[in-house]
Amino acid sequence: MLEDQSDGYPGGTTVGIIFNAKHGTHGNARDAEAEYDNPATVTAIQKALQAGGYRTVLLEGDAALVDQLKKNPIDIAFNIAEGIRSRGREAEVPAVLNMLGVPFTGSDETTLCLALDKALTKRLLSTYGIRTPAYAVVSNEAEIDSLHLPFPVIVKPDAEGSSKGIPDACVAAGPEGLRKALVNGLCLYHEPMLVEEYLPGREFTVGMLGNGKDTRVFPPMEIIFQCNTKGGYHVYSYDVKQDYQKYIRYECPARLAPKQEDAIKSMAVGAFQALGCQDFARVDFRLSADGTPYFIEINPLPGLAPGYSDYPMIAEFCGVSYDELILSILRAALMRLKKEAVRR
Repeated sequence: MLEDQSDGYPGGTTVGIIFNAKHGTHGNARDAEAEYDNPATVTAIQKALQAGGYRTVLLEGDAALVDQLKKNPIDIAFNIAEGIRSRGREAEVPAVLNMLGVPFTGSDETTLCLALDKALTKRLLSTYGIRTPAYAVVSNEAEIDSLHLPFPVIVKPDAEGSSKGIPDACVAAGPEGLRKALVNGLCLYHEPMLVEEYLPGREFTVGMLGNGKDTRVFPPMEIIFQCNTKGGYHVYSYDVKQDYQKYIRYECPARLAPKQEDAIKSMAVGAFQALGCQDFARVDFRLSADGTPYFIEINPLPGLAPGYSDYPMIAEFCGVSYDELILSILRAALMRLKKEAVRR
């Protein structure tokens, strides 16, 4: 159970930490709450903010949020809420905050709504010249036979995060495996499925912090597979993340040729800017068989679980402690909001 521990802190800026916590409701899919935060993550963020001298209020990002904000006035929200339902769920809290005139950290509702839809993001970024694997979207079983992508392909829900809907056996080597993966995914997640060309090369993720010319682009972190997942493929799946110490080791900065690193960083910045991201984000890449980097997806609301999530792991590799990272996200938002106020 989460408890607000802000009593006793000096007056000043009050930060409302808005979140969706895991409640143990799994439904038909065992990864149903994959995107939601453990209470320990919320507590870690709260302690980091309090260590920086801020008062804190904990607020669940649910239907009671508007009433809770009226009862607990805040100066700024530290938003990590994933939302309740539909492919636009990450937009729920930012939209409410904007409607009420409450400033918040992170990207706005338009960016979060767009970025959660993987296919829509890929379509948009391709117009900016950002390479992405060939893909198709399947909304029902009748569309399966019309697919014309080279095998193998990876199958995943089009609008989920935290590897939700990505089991170990998500790569299909042929039509039979593809049909099985798609039927299973459509049945479990009740949303369109993304079928994407599987790239066999190395995998990387890039963290970004700040805005405009002040944006810090952390060096790429490589996700190094120590053993294969099902079918002999390397997939950063839900199961792998649950037992990552067995399957994965991380290296940051990654060992890349200068040309590859420059290309990855350039695409990360391009995606961040094209989608209108704010304050922080994480961008994922994979290499093709010939070593060419391809954009996989962007997360403008990356996980912040200490000692587990990729984003704080990247920061720690680069000498930024967890508490300093949380405070830096807040400072980036405060600086951005101050500049926006001057422009008005």
